[in-house]
Amino acid sequence: MSEIGGSDRRLIVIVRHGKAVPKHTAADPERDLTERGRRNAGAAGRWLEGSGHRVDLAVSSTSLRTRRTWQMMLPHLSAPPPAYYTEELYHADAGGLLAVLRRQAPELSGVLLVGHNPAVHELAAALSGSGAKNLRKHLDRAFPTSSIAVLTVNRPWDGIGPGTARLADLWTPDGS
Repeated sequence: MSEIGGSDRRLIVIVRHGKAVPKHTAADPERDLTERGRRNAGAAGRWLEGSGHRVDLAVSSTSLRTRRTWQMMLPHLSAPPPAYYTEELYHADAGGLLAVLRRQAPELSGVLLVGHNPAVHELAAALSGSGAKNLRKHLDRAFPTSSIAVLTVNRPWDGIGPGTARLADLWTPDGS
């Protein structure tokens, strides 16, 4: 997966929630996933399981669409990590998401974030200082609903910042 090694190696998995119902159908925090959103979130879980990327903790926004995305991924994970939900991710910009990562316990080697655009896309792009050109080019272009960006970094959580990570993997529901 990566040539990065050592005790400070961290894995960051960034997930954009699945396709949600239109804004006019419910209050924003209570918007659920569409059928396509549920299918793609399940496919994201299958891809994550098959990828071999493992995390110690999942952190999700409190919105229904992010919680449901994580719930749809769970049945496909052989060893799902513990999860917690925080309203902080619902309101966060990329800097706020980075602050959540920087506060993680030193013993954790991997964290998965389930959040909202544009923050998750901006965070993945900002952290990616290296990685395969085709992956970085695709990430720069788009981060559709249910997408997953996998980044590795060789430093403690509190040392993570722009350009410090390697984009190790990228998955989108349409496979592009």
